[in-house]
Amino acid sequence: MPSYLVESYAPQSPDGLEGASAHARRAAELAAGEGIAIRHVRTTLLPADETCFHAFDATSLEELEAALARVGLVADRIVQSDESQAVDAAITEAPPASTKGAAS
Repeated sequence: MPSYLVESYAPQSPDGLEGASAHARRAAELAAGEGIAIRHVRTTLLPADETCFHAFDATSLEELEAALARVGLVADRIVQSDESQAVDAAITEAPPASTKGAAS
């Protein structure tokens, strides 16, 4: 299923990230209730820029646009995106310093 990144204006508000994320989730929930495959992946808020990015998986751009419109989420831009899966990085100790050339 294609992935999309939705950019929208997000004026500073008390509910900030939670409000923006809830709005995006609602779009996906309503679509699912209609049998349309749209999944809200995450929302990222840049409060200083008043910009919000929502990541979605959707069967088509047109279906995503329609779902956003149904909940009144205005998209300034929607682009298809490619994502990599996060890998848990293990914290390891730094290797011991080289003793080559050290006096004994």
